[in-house]
Amino acid sequence: MENNNFGQELAKQTLDQIPQANANAKQIVGLVKEGGRITGYQLSDNSIIEKQQAVNMAKQGQIAGVGIAHRGDTEYLKSIPDGSENNNLGNLPSVSPDAQG
Repeated sequence: MENNNFGQELAKQTLDQIPQANANAKQIVGLVKEGGRITGYQLSDNSIIEKQQAVNMAKQGQIAGVGIAHRGDTEYLKSIPDGSENNNLGNLPSVSPDAQG
């Protein structure tokens, strides 16, 4: 069990920032992909937002359960490690960008 905590702490160190989520923060429930790359996210209110908008919202505490990391000059969202694989962003279903209801 202790190894798992160590792994979680190690994974958290790869995040540049872990914003404090607001009480009314939304969850990411789906991924919008184009050509296999994540271009946006579906939120728990069924809205679809672009990747950069999601990063900005997360920084403001409007999206729960994610941290901000970067690759080169590009910021992106990563799941905050919590020991559960089920809520990792990579395990979420893909949704169509026109899935808004």
